[in-house]
Amino acid sequence: MKPTYLFLFSLSFASPLRATPELSLGEVTEAVLAHNPRIEEARAKWAAMRERVPQSAAWADLRVSADSVAGRFVNISPNGFTDQKLSVEQELPISGKNRSRARIAAAEAIVMFEEARRAELDVVAEARAAYFRLANAWAQLELNRQNQVSLRQIAEISRSRYEVGKQTAGAVLVAETESGKLAETERDLQQKIAEEQSALNVLMNRDAFAPLGRPNEIALPVTGFSTKELRALTLANRPEVRVAEAKLAAENSRLELAHRAWIPDPALSLQGSRYNDTGRAVSEMGAGISFQVPWSNSGKYSAAVREARSNRAAARAALERAQKESLGSLRDALQRVETAQHHVELFRDQLVPQAREAFEANQFSYESGQTAFSDWISAQRNLREIAGLAREHIADEQADLADLEAVVGADLKIFPPPRWAKQADNK
Repeated sequence: MKPTYLFLFSLSFASPLRATPELSLGEVTEAVLAHNPRIEEARAKWAAMRERVPQSAAWADLRVSADSVAGRFVNISPNGFTDQKLSVEQELPISGKNRSRARIAAAEAIVMFEEARRAELDVVAEARAAYFRLANAWAQLELNRQNQVSLRQIAEISRSRYEVGKQTAGAVLVAETESGKLAETERDLQQKIAEEQSALNVLMNRDAFAPLGRPNEIALPVTGFSTKELRALTLANRPEVRVAEAKLAAENSRLELAHRAWIPDPALSLQGSRYNDTGRAVSEMGAGISFQVPWSNSGKYSAAVREARSNRAAARAALERAQKESLGSLRDALQRVETAQHHVELFRDQLVPQAREAFEANQFSYESGQTAFSDWISAQRNLREIAGLAREHIADEQADLADLEAVVGADLKIFPPPRWAKQADNK
């Protein structure tokens, strides 16, 4: 992908906007990943879901029971009946149902992890888009103020010529009207800056009124991607695809669990009894085994197997749908990036240079008295509009690239990473 260039034509004066503190994209990304409530919520849900895996894999709880005769109203010999009983029973999961349930829980934990990753991708993409819109608003504001200076100069020249009878009053009024329009545009741009600052503060979990610096201008690296590579990355990394794969794995385990439901898990028990007329703590010991008999209820368990098979077929269809939709989203995202790059190249290589040449030619002709004031002001307005559109297309390209990363679900090495990622790479 081609590097991003700024097309703003410059005037020879020092802009007061440059004194604004700077804000880097890496700082924004780091703050969003560390403090955004949506991401924290998704991570907490994933952490909670992970704890279900050991719960599902665990054996059934040990069962302990104790009995004691509270009162006897018949005459019998002291050792005719036991008076206290203690039994311990443990179910043995020989069917492996607990392992199947653990695999289901693990697959569901993966689903929650991928949903947390989707939250991260979406929030980071939103933050980057807001960052680029904020950078664009600042650049448009600076360009607008440069144009105001230019128009004031034009107005002063026109007023001087009017005073000596070489210019009509209409030219002076047109220049001053254009300057007033730019003052109105400046107010709109200031509102846009405030809106994007609020959006970024909210995404970083900061107070909306907290001050925020001016974004740095970013020159994107020249990075080439083939459609084949992006297709493979999308199918391997996009959270929606991995969620569908995990759900299919969970349904496979549920089908396995439905088959294993036919196998009873025995429960072994150990009983100790004590007679009253004895000095021993335990008078006799006994052992036993118990289990459910599922074969007498075949309709119930057969229906559970059929249900699991249907759910697995649905999960397979959902995976295929997720793959196809992901590739569709990838194509749309690539098309938006290519369109934005086309606009950037068109404005950089043709429209902005042509508009600048036309403005300079009209300025020279006007100063030499060879062209009308209306031609000069029209050329100045045309250059102003094209330069503003050029900057808009830069922001669009950057936002579309951020969206492309969110669609693919992988780091495409387009944007600077947060500081903790840099430190990890250095280690």
